[in-house]
Amino acid sequence: MSVQLPEVTGEFGIEPTLSFPTDSAPDGLQVSILSEGDGEIVAVGDAIDVNYHGQIWGGGIFDSSFRRGQSIDFPIGVGMVIKGWDESLVGKKVGSRVLVSIPPEFGYGARGVPQAGIGGDDTLVFVVDLLGIKR
Repeated sequence: MSVQLPEVTGEFGIEPTLSFPTDSAPDGLQVSILSEGDGEIVAVGDAIDVNYHGQIWGGGIFDSSFRRGQSIDFPIGVGMVIKGWDESLVGKKVGSRVLVSIPPEFGYGARGVPQAGIGGDDTLVFVVDLLGIKR
């Protein structure tokens, strides 16, 4: 049985739209490369520049750099972001669009982020565009 992930419309650089195939999120961390770039491979400790769209599985958008019109950068693979990002973005090529389904244990855990509307049992779904590596 294959894992059903959301359908994503929109190309790299454009704010995506997600359609959820089921009410229930898949178990575990799920990663799908929607389009593979041809840039450098992201390594542990790299400071990466990304645009992202974050949505609760089957629910609303809780954050989107696309909507703010400004990418963000941060070190990857070193515990500066949620575990789901550290484990899903290292090894991907710059220029890629990646879909990630992140269960609570790889996200914000049982505490969630109430001020963002994220509950402790919510699965988070991100579409991440890897824009570059900051040197």
